[in-house]
Amino acid sequence: MTYCLGIQTAGGLIAVADGRVTAGSQMASARKLTLLGASPYQFCFMTSGLRSVRDKTFAYLRKDHDLSSPDCFASLLEAVAAITECLRQVAIEDRDALESSDLSFNLHTIVAGQLRDDPEPSMFLVYPEGNWIQVDRRTPYLTIGSTSYGKPILDRALSFQTELRHALKLAYLAFDSTRLSSTDVGYPLDMATFSTADRTWREALFQQDDLIEERRWWNEHITQLAESMPDGPWTGSLLPAADGNVSPLRDPRR
Repeated sequence: MTYCLGIQTAGGLIAVADGRVTAGSQMASARKLTLLGASPYQFCFMTSGLRSVRDKTFAYLRKDHDLSSPDCFASLLEAVAAITECLRQVAIEDRDALESSDLSFNLHTIVAGQLRDDPEPSMFLVYPEGNWIQVDRRTPYLTIGSTSYGKPILDRALSFQTELRHALKLAYLAFDSTRLSSTDVGYPLDMATFSTADRTWREALFQQDDLIEERRWWNEHITQLAESMPDGPWTGSLLPAADGNVSPLRDPRR
């Protein structure tokens, strides 16, 4: 399993990918977030699924296109079309062999960026069949891999108008929640941002010790918030009264 998250806000783009790879009882690390193209027209490429399908699709993309050129693709949609073409070629060649070995042809890809002809940044999710969807401003994020654990944080606190700095913190918290609940997701952590202000990608790699203070801060404050949440009638029906008497059970149907 893996965890990749792409966020699009008015201020830019955020990409997050864990680096843990598990195979049976063995664990290793691999890069799942890659910046393709050349400055100032780079785009982000993140994947979840079979590593062999990812690597072969990536190899075909490199063979057919000069990814070192800033003019490789005029728009992000053109880049997505090229990726789906390579993915479908790999499916023709490898799907039957994989399925005969009880392996699903599985590769989900998040593609994000702003290229020469794009009026604004955009983000796409490409499915194993080669079809795709584009991020919606009402739900301005896409996830692949282990998607459920970080979703409540994003759904509660993230919107398209969220400041990029704030959205970056939410992205980390979504990853940390997933890491805590899923043994298949973990450090190292690749993070990248694209700012609409200067149309520049910035990326960094973090190990677990790099973010230990942020993890401790979140653990302490989420506990404090739960403790300071006001009591209500519902707690009174389930807990002993302050004078030691036990409150009677309340029928929830009334």
